Amino acid sequence: MNDIAKRFTDNPLLSPIEVPPSSEGLEITCLLNPGVFQFNNKTWLIVRVAERPEQKDEIISFPILTETGTIKIIEIQRNDIDLIATDARVINYIGIDYLTTLSHLRLFCSDDGHHFYEPEDYPALVGEGKLETFGIEDCRVAQIEGTYYLTFTSVSDNGVGVGLRTTTDWKNFKKHGMILPAHNKDCAIFEEKINGLFYALHRPSSVDIGGNYIWIASSPDGIHWGNHHCILKTRKGLWDSKRIGAGASPIKTEKGWLEIYHGANENHQYCLGAFLMDLENPAKVIARTVQPIMIPTAEYELSGFFGNVVFTNGHIVETDGDTITFYYGASDEFVCGAQFSIKEIFSLLENI
Repeated sequence: MNDIAKRFTDNPLLSPIEVPPSSEGLEITCLLNPGVFQFNNKTWLIVRVAERPEQKDEIISFPILTETGTIKIIEIQRNDIDLIATDARVINYIGIDYLTTLSHLRLFCSDDGHHFYEPEDYPALVGEGKLETFGIEDCRVAQIEGTYYLTFTSVSDNGVGVGLRTTTDWKNFKKHGMILPAHNKDCAIFEEKINGLFYALHRPSSVDIGGNYIWIASSPDGIHWGNHHCILKTRKGLWDSKRIGAGASPIKTEKGWLEIYHGANENHQYCLGAFLMDLENPAKVIARTVQPIMIPTAEYELSGFFGNVVFTNGHIVETDGDTITFYYGASDEFVCGAQFSIKEIFSLLENI
């Protein structure tokens, strides 16, 4: 396998122990999968922060949001015969799935792209309403004509869908609700209109027919989406055999729209790969990497809350036009940084 990522030597950049919890009685278990953007001459991360109460030997406890926005703690005896708790991320109780943590989104900024701090006077984004009672996760940021579009995963007992909020100053947000209903996630909006339309990658999921594939959609306004097409599927026997999903907004290059995506196999190992879309018709995939361009190898990628994971949904293209500085979640616990060369990725793409 090819691993062409140049990891930051000071990884992890952010760890749970370095960030205070949102409220008393909770502890941060994970920092995950930041969206990335530039604002006020700084590099910013919008990080998924996952919290839960301190765990006891005989009890599993986890928080959920009520529809009014207050936090409710649910406690279940570990020996309860109606409890299935074999996954660190999700449990099932009396036939209902719950997340073991509650996630919100928090802003961090940096002058050098390595040392991040939480600035004052910038609000955290939390779940609101009945479609976000299990939290909001994995935000992707697209800047289009002066407006930042934030697509994120909205989670509740109704399912998992894509929410949207927009902002121009990161202090005031307009809420647009759920733009892609359950079950859907991994939504990345292109940062440029194509023939007058917005475009976005997304990942609807199917349990029985179909699979966890990458789709594309278009929109006249960035809110109402249609003209959906499945453009990329999992590949049996390869590193992305079980599920795939978009990373950050596609990068416009002279050869096409370049997308870095994640894939997982049957052993739940998450790696990164890339594919290329036509500039005028992004529903047409031109090329794809056969092998991953990044695999979990560092200790902080192999061991953590849910190990053997690298997962990105945020990057910056540097002024040289070739270097991609990307930020990623490692083992569902740490925020890290690394770089790719676009030319090097191109050398690994194979025509479809």
